[in-house]
Amino acid sequence: MHIPDNYLSPATCAVMGAAMVPVWTKSVNKIKLEIPKAKIPLLGVGAAFSFLMMMFNVPLPGGTTGHAVGGTLLAILLGPFAACISVTVALLIQALMFGDGGILAFGANCFNMAFVLPFLGYYVYKFIKDRVKTEKGEFVGIAVGSYAGINVAALCAAIEFGIQPLLFKDSTGQALYCPYPLSISIPAMTIPHLLVAGIVEVVFTVAIVTFIKNVSPGTIYEGAKQKTKAIYGLIVALICLTPLGLLATGTAWGEWGTDEINEVATGGNILGFVPKGMAKGFSFEAVMPDYAVSGLPDIAGYILSAAAGVAILIILFKVISSLKKDKAGINIG
Repeated sequence: MHIPDNYLSPATCAVMGAAMVPVWTKSVNKIKLEIPKAKIPLLGVGAAFSFLMMMFNVPLPGGTTGHAVGGTLLAILLGPFAACISVTVALLIQALMFGDGGILAFGANCFNMAFVLPFLGYYVYKFIKDRVKTEKGEFVGIAVGSYAGINVAALCAAIEFGIQPLLFKDSTGQALYCPYPLSISIPAMTIPHLLVAGIVEVVFTVAIVTFIKNVSPGTIYEGAKQKTKAIYGLIVALICLTPLGLLATGTAWGEWGTDEINEVATGGNILGFVPKGMAKGFSFEAVMPDYAVSGLPDIAGYILSAAAGVAILIILFKVISSLKKDKAGINIG
Protein backbone atom coordinates (compact mmCIF):
# COMPACT_ATOMS: atom_id res chain seq x y z
CA MET A 1 0.00 0.00 0.00
CA HIS A 2 3.07 2.25 -0.02
CA ILE A 3 2.66 4.47 -3.07
CA PRO A 4 6.06 5.09 -4.68
CA ASP A 5 7.12 8.39 -6.19
CA ASN A 6 5.97 9.20 -9.74
CA TYR A 7 2.82 7.05 -9.58
CA LEU A 8 0.88 10.15 -8.54
CA SER A 9 1.21 13.51 -10.24
CA PRO A 10 2.95 16.35 -8.34
CA ALA A 11 -0.43 18.09 -8.14
CA THR A 12 -2.02 15.03 -6.51
CA CYS A 13 0.89 14.74 -4.09
CA ALA A 14 0.53 18.42 -3.17
CA VAL A 15 -3.19 18.08 -2.53
CA MET A 16 -2.74 14.98 -0.38
CA GLY A 17 0.08 16.60 1.58
CA ALA A 18 -2.03 19.71 2.16
CA ALA A 19 -4.92 17.54 3.35
CA MET A 20 -2.67 16.02 6.00
CA VAL A 21 -1.41 19.35 7.43
CA PRO A 22 -4.52 20.04 9.59
CA VAL A 23 -4.58 16.37 10.65
CA TRP A 24 -0.95 16.50 11.77
CA THR A 25 -1.49 19.87 13.46
CA LYS A 26 -4.52 18.65 15.41
CA SER A 27 -2.75 15.42 16.35
CA VAL A 28 0.38 17.16 17.60
CA ASN A 29 -1.70 19.63 19.63
CA LYS A 30 -3.69 16.78 21.17
CA ILE A 31 -0.50 14.98 22.15
CA LYS A 32 1.03 18.15 23.64
CA LEU A 33 -2.06 18.82 25.73
CA GLU A 34 -3.25 15.40 26.72
CA ILE A 35 -0.43 12.85 26.79
CA PRO A 36 1.85 13.07 29.83
CA LYS A 37 5.59 13.15 29.36
CA ALA A 38 6.00 9.64 30.79
CA LYS A 39 3.80 8.16 28.06
CA ILE A 40 5.42 9.84 25.04
CA PRO A 41 7.91 6.94 24.61
CA LEU A 42 4.90 4.66 24.05
CA LEU A 43 4.36 6.46 20.75
CA GLY A 44 7.80 5.20 19.73
CA VAL A 45 6.86 1.69 20.78
CA GLY A 46 3.66 2.00 18.76
CA ALA A 47 5.57 3.29 15.74
CA ALA A 48 7.93 0.31 16.10
CA PHE A 49 4.99 -2.12 16.05
CA SER A 50 3.61 -0.50 12.90
CA PHE A 51 7.04 -0.44 11.23
CA LEU A 52 7.59 -4.14 11.93
CA MET A 53 4.09 -5.20 10.88
CA MET A 54 4.65 -3.53 7.52
CA MET A 55 7.77 -5.67 6.99
CA PHE A 56 5.79 -8.93 7.18
CA ASN A 57 4.81 -9.22 3.52
CA VAL A 58 2.28 -11.89 2.63
CA PRO A 59 1.36 -13.25 -0.82
CA LEU A 60 -1.89 -11.90 -2.24
CA PRO A 61 -4.16 -13.17 -5.01
CA GLY A 62 -2.88 -12.09 -8.41
CA GLY A 63 0.78 -12.69 -7.61
CA THR A 64 1.35 -9.48 -5.66
CA THR A 65 2.16 -8.97 -1.98
CA GLY A 66 0.74 -6.96 0.90
CA HIS A 67 1.12 -6.38 4.61
CA ALA A 68 -0.60 -5.28 7.78
CA VAL A 69 -0.17 -1.70 9.02
CA GLY A 70 -1.25 -1.66 12.65
CA GLY A 71 -3.10 1.65 12.52
CA THR A 72 -6.16 0.42 14.42
CA LEU A 73 -3.91 -1.39 16.89
CA LEU A 74 -2.11 1.85 17.78
CA ALA A 75 -5.37 3.79 17.92
CA ILE A 76 -6.75 1.31 20.45
CA LEU A 77 -3.58 1.40 22.55
CA LEU A 78 -2.76 5.12 22.32
CA GLY A 79 -5.77 6.91 20.83
CA PRO A 80 -6.26 7.82 17.15
CA PHE A 81 -4.37 11.13 17.25
CA ALA A 82 -1.30 9.53 18.80
CA ALA A 83 -1.62 6.64 16.34
CA CYS A 84 -1.63 9.14 13.48
CA ILE A 85 1.71 10.58 14.59
CA SER A 86 3.25 7.18 15.32
CA VAL A 87 2.34 5.77 11.90
CA THR A 88 3.40 9.02 10.21
CA VAL A 89 6.87 8.83 11.73
CA ALA A 90 7.15 5.13 10.87
CA LEU A 91 6.25 5.93 7.24
CA LEU A 92 8.80 8.76 7.20
CA ILE A 93 11.60 6.47 8.38
CA GLN A 94 10.56 3.85 5.81
CA ALA A 95 10.64 6.40 2.98
CA LEU A 96 13.91 8.09 3.93
CA MET A 97 15.96 5.10 5.04
CA PHE A 98 14.52 2.17 3.13
CA GLY A 99 12.86 3.64 0.05
CA ASP A 100 9.54 2.07 1.04
CA GLY A 101 6.98 4.64 -0.09
CA GLY A 102 7.74 7.82 -1.99
CA ILE A 103 9.05 11.13 -0.71
CA LEU A 104 6.65 13.19 -2.83
CA ALA A 105 3.89 10.64 -2.14
CA PHE A 106 4.47 10.84 1.61
CA GLY A 107 1.32 12.89 2.20
CA ALA A 108 -0.81 10.41 0.25
CA ASN A 109 0.63 7.44 2.13
CA CYS A 110 0.01 9.19 5.43
CA PHE A 111 -3.54 10.07 4.41
CA ASN A 112 -4.29 6.40 3.74
CA MET A 113 -2.33 4.68 6.50
CA ALA A 114 -1.90 7.32 9.24
CA PHE A 115 -5.29 9.05 8.95
CA VAL A 116 -8.00 6.96 7.29
CA LEU A 117 -6.88 3.63 8.73
CA PRO A 118 -6.44 4.46 12.45
CA PHE A 119 -9.35 6.90 12.74
CA LEU A 120 -11.88 4.76 10.89
CA GLY A 121 -10.65 1.57 12.56
CA TYR A 122 -10.78 3.13 16.01
CA TYR A 123 -14.27 4.61 15.70
CA VAL A 124 -15.69 1.37 14.27
CA TYR A 125 -14.06 -0.45 17.21
CA LYS A 126 -15.46 2.07 19.71
CA PHE A 127 -18.93 2.00 18.13
CA ILE A 128 -19.17 -1.78 18.62
CA LYS A 129 -17.44 -1.82 22.02
CA ASP A 130 -19.77 0.85 23.44
CA ARG A 131 -22.85 -1.10 22.38
CA VAL A 132 -21.74 -4.65 23.18
CA LYS A 133 -20.38 -4.14 26.68
CA THR A 134 -18.68 -7.50 27.09
CA GLU A 135 -15.17 -8.79 26.51
CA LYS A 136 -16.46 -10.58 23.42
CA GLY A 137 -17.93 -7.32 22.17
CA GLU A 138 -14.58 -5.61 22.62
CA PHE A 139 -12.77 -8.24 20.56
CA VAL A 140 -15.44 -8.14 17.87
CA GLY A 141 -14.88 -4.39 17.76
CA ILE A 142 -11.11 -4.87 17.46
CA ALA A 143 -11.52 -7.37 14.61
CA VAL A 144 -14.14 -5.43 12.65
CA GLY A 145 -12.42 -2.09 13.21
CA SER A 146 -8.99 -3.27 12.07
CA TYR A 147 -10.50 -5.07 9.06
CA ALA A 148 -12.53 -2.02 8.02
CA GLY A 149 -9.62 0.37 8.56
CA ILE A 150 -7.10 -1.34 6.29
CA ASN A 151 -9.65 -2.09 3.57
CA VAL A 152 -10.92 1.48 3.33
CA ALA A 153 -7.30 2.69 3.34
CA ALA A 154 -6.61 0.33 0.41
CA LEU A 155 -9.68 1.70 -1.38
CA CYS A 156 -8.36 5.25 -0.94
CA ALA A 157 -5.01 4.24 -2.41
CA ALA A 158 -6.81 2.56 -5.32
CA ILE A 159 -8.76 5.75 -6.06
CA GLU A 160 -5.58 7.84 -5.92
CA PHE A 161 -3.96 5.45 -8.41
CA GLY A 162 -7.03 5.21 -10.63
CA ILE A 163 -7.68 8.92 -11.15
CA GLN A 164 -4.18 9.50 -12.57
CA PRO A 165 -4.81 8.28 -16.15
CA LEU A 166 -8.12 10.12 -16.11
CA LEU A 167 -6.58 13.48 -15.18
CA PHE A 168 -2.99 13.40 -16.41
CA LYS A 169 -2.18 12.43 -20.02
CA ASP A 170 0.33 13.47 -22.64
CA SER A 171 -0.56 14.87 -26.06
CA THR A 172 -1.13 11.36 -27.44
CA GLY A 173 -3.54 10.44 -24.65
CA GLN A 174 -1.06 8.17 -22.89
CA ALA A 175 -0.98 8.19 -19.08
CA LEU A 176 1.82 10.26 -17.55
CA TYR A 177 1.77 8.57 -14.15
CA CYS A 178 -0.07 5.49 -12.90
CA PRO A 179 -1.46 3.97 -16.12
CA TYR A 180 -4.27 1.93 -14.55
CA PRO A 181 -7.80 3.40 -14.41
CA LEU A 182 -10.27 2.97 -11.57
CA SER A 183 -11.78 -0.09 -13.24
CA ILE A 184 -8.44 -1.86 -12.73
CA SER A 185 -6.97 -0.19 -9.64
CA ILE A 186 -9.99 -0.64 -7.37
CA PRO A 187 -10.44 -4.42 -7.77
CA ALA A 188 -6.65 -4.95 -7.91
CA MET A 189 -6.19 -3.21 -4.56
CA THR A 190 -9.39 -4.03 -2.70
CA ILE A 191 -10.01 -7.70 -3.50
CA PRO A 192 -6.63 -8.96 -2.19
CA HIS A 193 -7.00 -6.80 0.91
CA LEU A 194 -10.51 -8.06 1.54
CA LEU A 195 -9.42 -11.67 1.11
CA VAL A 196 -5.97 -11.74 2.74
CA ALA A 197 -4.34 -8.51 3.95
CA GLY A 198 -7.38 -7.53 6.02
CA ILE A 199 -7.31 -10.91 7.78
CA VAL A 200 -3.59 -10.47 8.51
CA GLU A 201 -4.33 -7.03 9.98
CA VAL A 202 -7.01 -8.54 12.23
CA VAL A 203 -4.72 -11.36 13.42
CA PHE A 204 -1.87 -9.01 14.28
CA THR A 205 -4.17 -6.50 15.99
CA VAL A 206 -6.10 -9.00 18.10
CA ALA A 207 -2.94 -10.93 19.04
CA ILE A 208 -0.93 -7.87 20.11
CA VAL A 209 -3.81 -6.24 22.00
CA THR A 210 -4.43 -9.53 23.83
CA PHE A 211 -0.73 -9.88 24.66
CA ILE A 212 -0.48 -6.33 26.01
CA LYS A 213 -3.70 -6.64 28.02
CA ASN A 214 -2.27 -9.74 29.70
CA VAL A 215 1.31 -8.67 30.34
CA SER A 216 1.04 -4.89 30.62
CA PRO A 217 -2.55 -3.72 31.12
CA GLY A 218 -1.33 -0.29 32.24
CA THR A 219 -0.46 0.43 28.62
CA ILE A 220 -4.21 0.47 27.93
CA TYR A 221 -5.93 1.05 31.28
CA GLU A 222 -5.16 3.90 33.66
CA GLY A 223 -4.01 2.75 37.09
CA ALA A 224 -3.07 -0.78 36.03
CA LYS A 225 0.47 -2.21 35.97
CA GLN A 226 2.64 -1.28 33.03
CA LYS A 227 5.43 -3.75 32.22
CA THR A 228 7.40 -2.43 29.28
CA LYS A 229 9.99 -5.22 29.41
CA ALA A 230 7.45 -7.72 28.08
CA ILE A 231 6.48 -5.32 25.29
CA TYR A 232 10.11 -4.78 24.32
CA GLY A 233 10.55 -8.54 24.38
CA LEU A 234 7.74 -8.88 21.84
CA ILE A 235 9.38 -6.23 19.65
CA VAL A 236 12.68 -8.13 19.72
CA ALA A 237 10.85 -11.34 18.79
CA LEU A 238 9.15 -9.60 15.87
CA ILE A 239 12.49 -8.23 14.67
CA CYS A 240 13.91 -11.75 14.62
CA LEU A 241 10.87 -13.02 12.71
CA THR A 242 10.79 -10.28 10.05
CA PRO A 243 12.66 -12.41 7.46
CA LEU A 244 9.39 -14.33 7.10
CA GLY A 245 8.36 -11.33 5.03
CA LEU A 246 10.96 -12.33 2.44
CA LEU A 247 9.06 -15.53 1.71
CA ALA A 248 6.38 -13.58 -0.17
CA THR A 249 7.67 -13.19 -3.72
CA GLY A 250 6.47 -10.63 -6.21
CA THR A 251 5.93 -6.89 -6.02
CA ALA A 252 3.06 -5.17 -4.24
CA TRP A 253 0.44 -3.87 -6.68
CA GLY A 254 1.28 -0.33 -7.78
CA GLU A 255 4.88 -0.49 -6.55
CA TRP A 256 6.63 -1.67 -9.71
CA GLY A 257 9.81 0.12 -10.72
CA THR A 258 10.36 1.68 -14.14
CA ASP A 259 12.42 -1.38 -15.04
CA GLU A 260 9.43 -3.70 -14.71
CA ILE A 261 6.14 -1.82 -15.13
CA ASN A 262 6.15 -2.07 -18.94
CA GLU A 263 6.14 -5.89 -18.58
CA VAL A 264 3.26 -6.01 -16.09
CA ALA A 265 0.30 -7.97 -17.41
CA THR A 266 -3.25 -6.96 -16.50
CA GLY A 267 -6.19 -8.94 -17.82
CA GLY A 268 -3.80 -10.85 -20.04
CA ASN A 269 -2.43 -7.67 -21.66
CA ILE A 270 1.13 -6.38 -21.21
CA LEU A 271 1.29 -2.65 -20.47
CA GLY A 272 4.09 -2.21 -23.01
CA PHE A 273 5.31 1.28 -22.05
CA VAL A 274 6.72 3.30 -19.19
CA PRO A 275 4.68 6.44 -18.42
CA LYS A 276 6.76 9.55 -19.14
CA GLY A 277 6.10 11.07 -15.74
CA MET A 278 7.50 7.94 -14.12
CA ALA A 279 10.49 7.61 -16.46
CA LYS A 280 11.55 11.24 -15.96
CA GLY A 281 10.21 11.77 -12.48
CA PHE A 282 11.66 12.44 -9.04
CA SER A 283 14.38 10.08 -7.86
CA PHE A 284 15.63 9.54 -4.31
CA GLU A 285 18.30 7.09 -3.17
CA ALA A 286 17.50 5.57 0.24
CA VAL A 287 20.21 4.54 2.68
CA MET A 288 19.14 0.88 2.81
CA PRO A 289 16.81 0.38 -0.18
CA ASP A 290 14.34 -2.48 0.09
CA TYR A 291 15.58 -3.28 3.61
CA ALA A 292 18.82 -4.66 2.18
CA VAL A 293 22.42 -4.09 3.26
CA SER A 294 25.15 -4.34 0.68
CA GLY A 295 27.39 -7.33 1.30
CA LEU A 296 24.99 -9.08 3.66
CA PRO A 297 22.59 -11.95 2.94
CA ASP A 298 18.96 -10.87 2.52
CA ILE A 299 17.94 -12.34 5.88
CA ALA A 300 20.72 -10.54 7.78
CA GLY A 301 19.98 -7.30 5.97
CA TYR A 302 16.28 -7.56 6.74
CA ILE A 303 16.91 -8.15 10.45
CA LEU A 304 19.46 -5.31 10.59
CA SER A 305 17.02 -2.99 8.83
CA ALA A 306 14.25 -3.93 11.25
CA ALA A 307 16.51 -3.35 14.26
CA ALA A 308 17.76 -0.02 12.89
CA GLY A 309 14.26 1.25 12.12
CA VAL A 310 12.92 0.25 15.54
CA ALA A 311 15.91 1.80 17.34
CA ILE A 312 15.48 5.10 15.49
CA LEU A 313 11.76 5.26 16.27
CA ILE A 314 12.09 4.44 19.96
CA ILE A 315 15.05 6.78 20.49
CA LEU A 316 13.33 9.59 18.59
CA PHE A 317 10.24 9.53 20.80
CA LYS A 318 12.37 9.24 23.93
CA VAL A 319 14.21 12.39 22.87
CA ILE A 320 10.87 14.11 22.25
CA SER A 321 9.74 13.01 25.70
CA SER A 322 12.86 14.49 27.31
CA LEU A 323 12.08 17.86 25.70
CA LYS A 324 8.44 17.92 26.79
CA LYS A 325 7.39 19.73 29.93
CA ASP A 326 5.62 17.39 32.30
CA LYS A 327 1.94 17.89 32.98
CA ALA A 328 -1.03 15.75 33.89
CA GLY A 329 -2.43 13.89 30.93
CA ILE A 330 -5.61 12.13 30.02
CA ASN A 331 -6.43 9.43 27.54
CA ILE A 332 -6.84 10.96 24.09
CA GLY A 333 -8.88 8.11 22.68
